[in-house]
Amino acid sequence: MIEDEPHIALGLFDALTFEGFDVVTADTGKSGVALAKQVRPNAVVLDLMLPDDNGFHVCEQLRAVDRLVPIVMLTARSSEADKIRGLEMGADDYMTKPFSVGELVARMRAIFRRADRSPDVPETFRIGKAQVNLAAQTVSRGKAVEQLSFYEVGILRLLVERKGEPVSRDEILQKIWGLDAAPTNRTVDNFIVKLRRKVEVIADKPEFILTVYGYGYKLVVAV
Repeated sequence: MIEDEPHIALGLFDALTFEGFDVVTADTGKSGVALAKQVRPNAVVLDLMLPDDNGFHVCEQLRAVDRLVPIVMLTARSSEADKIRGLEMGADDYMTKPFSVGELVARMRAIFRRADRSPDVPETFRIGKAQVNLAAQTVSRGKAVEQLSFYEVGILRLLVERKGEPVSRDEILQKIWGLDAAPTNRTVDNFIVKLRRKVEVIADKPEFILTVYGYGYKLVVAV
């Protein structure tokens, strides 16, 4: 956990430790990256506003250390543009302060549950012209290779498991993030947009990851 506000860091440390997680902490971006290199964590909780660097840059540095580790960004900024920027810089998820400690615990539990991969989903498959490798967390089209984030892999696994069937936003949010849906929550939609940019030929005219209006999404082709 990289968090510079002592009362927040202590509260999160106590809550996560109580729930059985092993937590190590840093209060600057530089020390956080050094700690990640040393301990190789299974997940990172990263504050956006740090005294020596901004979380976007720290997120990039963490990605250079481990391109697969799940990163949950904590931010006091509520604008959608900031959240999208965080996701594009390599964060897998974000939480806006103030937030529920119980919600963070639920997200951490969901992260570790998904570490146990479903044996029913192949590690490699094609979606149209895109070759997906879940083990390497990549999508390839010709010589172009793009990295999939932790949550993008989780969504793809679920859609492949339910190939051809509509999957509701509520179910995706609950199974992938371990959360109950909220009326204003656009987390699932934001990640579907990112997936379409990597998988579809034309992201705005999807052929494979389709919207089921008023409900959710479905994957119509995966071999």
